[in-house]
Amino acid sequence: MIRLAEAADAESIGHLWAEMVAYHAALDPETFRPAERGAERYARGILDRLRDADARVLVAEIDGAVVGYVNGVVADITTELFIPLRCGLLADIYLQAAFRRRGLGKQLVERLMLWFRSRGVNHIEWHVSARNHEALAFWKAVGGETTMLRMRATIPEVD
Repeated sequence: MIRLAEAADAESIGHLWAEMVAYHAALDPETFRPAERGAERYARGILDRLRDADARVLVAEIDGAVVGYVNGVVADITTELFIPLRCGLLADIYLQAAFRRRGLGKQLVERLMLWFRSRGVNHIEWHVSARNHEALAFWKAVGGETTMLRMRATIPEVD
């Protein structure tokens, strides 16, 4: 079942966030290095999101347990040098591995998209690790397309 997150879900969502970060750290340990007590901080941030009219947090619940979530916010993703671009920003989505490929991720995204549309938002954006092939396939399946690439280079040592 997909439902709105409640304050009582924040701790579970924080644990799911920690699982997501651990998964991503295995793919890219340079980028994904959680801060001390990161899951607790994330859970507190979820409580703030629940009170924010421009944010929406949904959970996937199976047999009374929260097994996934999506966190989204209406945002202007440009700087003051550009015409404002109001969009839905999908901050995070995660499903425990045992519950993937059941349509829950798609349901989370679709429900979030409906909410964004109700807020007058016409498109959503998100970040995805280029090394996360499973996620890339998922995003393409729900209609995502690459619009920007974030790149990194190691600066060589100077003698």
